[in-house]
Amino acid sequence: MSGPYAEVIGDPIAQSKSPVIHGFWLEQLGLEGRYDRAHVTADGLADYLAARRADPDWRGCNVTMPHKQAVIPLIDRLDPLAARIGAVNTIVPEDGALVGYNTDAPGFLEPLREELGKTHYFRMARVLGTGGAARAIITALADAGMVIVLAGRNGDKARALLDELDTGGEHHVAPLDHFADATDFAFDDREGCFDLVVNASSLGMSGQPPLVFDMSHAPPGSVFYDIVTSPLDTAFLKSARGLGFRTVDGLSMLIGQADHAFRRFFGAVPPRGEADVELRRRIAG
Repeated sequence: MSGPYAEVIGDPIAQSKSPVIHGFWLEQLGLEGRYDRAHVTADGLADYLAARRADPDWRGCNVTMPHKQAVIPLIDRLDPLAARIGAVNTIVPEDGALVGYNTDAPGFLEPLREELGKTHYFRMARVLGTGGAARAIITALADAGMVIVLAGRNGDKARALLDELDTGGEHHVAPLDHFADATDFAFDDREGCFDLVVNASSLGMSGQPPLVFDMSHAPPGSVFYDIVTSPLDTAFLKSARGLGFRTVDGLSMLIGQADHAFRRFFGAVPPRGEADVELRRRIAG
């Protein structure tokens, strides 16, 4: 099958929802092109990129686990944001060069844009997890002027991550289990503040251990955000919603990052807004 195409690469890759997202947008816009998935192992990464570099129909690829850092030495140039994050999730051929981007950071922020457009006295994010996804999330939140409390099993790793990604930032580290136990901390007046609680880990995902977070750690008015997409409505989000907190699910970030990648692959703006309702239905189906 010839014609312009993009794809997502990873190991494993069968679970990726990206082909549904990009395929839906191509269909809605009536654009020629397709979006595939390719199983690429660590050993096959260099050969894959060499082959695609020579293919005039290839418009680029999304990069998922475990290749987001491994691809960096194999491409020609890094977008400044991707360089700061130290991870690439989108590769695009530009004038014969392979350029690496990170659309996870703007994709993560997309559902928070309205809130972040307001003026606050203080902004704080409690981020749970120090894995690969946390790099883009920490960078995005620091750029949005948020003080970060990063919780991980390894405090030294958490501190090193904050120091690397936002040198000089006034951020804090906490052990992950600190948030598992109830607190009687009396939060001060949160009027004019923005508080965010993010699960940036795989905890709570199907087949993974649960995320244990006691809701007493959340200031009034907090927004809860879980990047897990399977299940989409996690126990973390259900608990928060049951107490009246606003929640954001993992599809929001997935669709948001795909939006930025789609523009680079196919040179078109994907249909959003009402179209997201149908897109979510297809992903769930």
